[in-house]
Amino acid sequence: MSYQINIEFKTEIMSLKKQFLKSKPVCKVSFRLDAAEASGANTVQLLGDFNNWDKSAEPMTKLKSNDFTAVLELESGKDYQFRYYINGSAWKNDPQADSFVTNAFGEENGVVSTAE
Repeated sequence: MSYQINIEFKTEIMSLKKQFLKSKPVCKVSFRLDAAEASGANTVQLLGDFNNWDKSAEPMTKLKSNDFTAVLELESGKDYQFRYYINGSAWKNDPQADSFVTNAFGEENGVVSTAE
């Protein structure tokens, strides 16, 4: 009797990376929305507490892989709510957010924590 085992590995891109700076009370946070999550997006904006949810915020950088990325320096020791705003019409949460909270519209916002 013989058995065949198929193992499939999926490479997952980490969407939130944090680097705590020693020179000042700041956490450098790299946000990344992968192409599959951004399906068909031309523009993605990173909106949240850190930019007052301003829809005129600078779009994230689109990579050759069709992933979108942005790096922010956020004050350490705080929680920040955020979401991705795709093509100026659709909201998307980051599946790798530290946690989620219900917003005033009955939907969820992602939360990134800069506490060490």
